[in-house]
Amino acid sequence: MANRTTVLDPETAKRKIERIAWEIYERHIDESELYVIGIAESGFKLAQRILDNITRISPLKCELLKLEVDKKDPAADIIMDANGVELDGKSVVIVDDVLNSGSTLIYAVKYILDWKVKRCMTAVLVDRSHKRFPIKADVKGVSLSTSLQEHVQVEFEGESATAYLS
Repeated sequence: MANRTTVLDPETAKRKIERIAWEIYERHIDESELYVIGIAESGFKLAQRILDNITRISPLKCELLKLEVDKKDPAADIIMDANGVELDGKSVVIVDDVLNSGSTLIYAVKYILDWKVKRCMTAVLVDRSHKRFPIKADVKGVSLSTSLQEHVQVEFEGESATAYLS
């Protein structure tokens, strides 16, 4: 694709994802279980990689769930593939690839808070700092100062991830 700048190459992205996993584990070190909820599609792919790292570095029992949010209309119906999982009293981390305006993430958090969760955190690989909603990433791989016209995209291929600015 023309006119793209790599902002996270695969090796750097891998290190950032490992660091995100460590930060999540450090903040949940006293927990016995953790639910990692990825926002489809790219956020879910990132959540899978984070979960793989957490299970490699910690004794935490982790479960991965997928949250489907319409990024063009995040207030529309949200669907979670929870397989009967009960989140009351549980700790959750909601994961997305890029935090743009904050609309997708805030509606995802709102949806999860319909349960009486013990703790809810957010994690993103790239935070663009162009929020229109009062939400932040508790854990982030990198913060980018970009113009509103620029677009950040994270692409996952096999085990690698690359972030581009266009």
